[in-house]
Amino acid sequence: MVSASPGDRLTARVVRLATPPLARLVPEGVFDAFGWCDSDELEWRTPAGSWDSSTPVDGADPARMVFVLRPGAPASFLPRELARLHAFGLGLEEEEALAPWAIDDATDGLYARRIRPRDALWLAADNLNALFWGLHDWAHFHNHGPFEQRAWTELQCDATSLAWLWENRADLPLAEAAWDRLRGGVVALSRARFAAEGRVFDERTLGAESVQALLGACARSTRS
Repeated sequence: MVSASPGDRLTARVVRLATPPLARLVPEGVFDAFGWCDSDELEWRTPAGSWDSSTPVDGADPARMVFVLRPGAPASFLPRELARLHAFGLGLEEEEALAPWAIDDATDGLYARRIRPRDALWLAADNLNALFWGLHDWAHFHNHGPFEQRAWTELQCDATSLAWLWENRADLPLAEAAWDRLRGGVVALSRARFAAEGRVFDERTLGAESVQALLGACARSTRS
């Protein structure tokens, strides 16, 4: 669902991205509380007219992306910074955001307190690389693990983020070719992670058909 935010400071696109819960792809034990909270949607805001779907994915900290704290959210335990230091063109002033270095803190803290992520956070991002990593982190927030098997943990969140981008491609908008280019970059990152750990990586796990099939499996599960 797409709308425009009210107010006369700056206009933002507000999109409620569908983020349905997806199946676990990785070995049992990688997560200790997989799907502890079923994901359903993520509120995403981006400055009107500024969406850039051409940015390549890489392993660096994403620019122009931050999770903004909702007013009154029960999240005083989260490390925070001013949101306007990381997200631009949204008219942010004194709003606080999760510190970008504190994704693991949020994953642990939200799970420990059983706080639904959507009740505490919304996402600001204006480019495809940033949105991919935002959705990747959203997957982390709903699936807790000790992060002892990094390659497997990140593979699950990579696949989930790609599937959610595919699900919402019409609303972003995101062309199929741009999604597939992004997917290729994600495969390269995952290949490097598995190699660094001396593990075998089956690239078919992140194949286009495999990722898209996750959504079909989710739909079948919902109907049953």
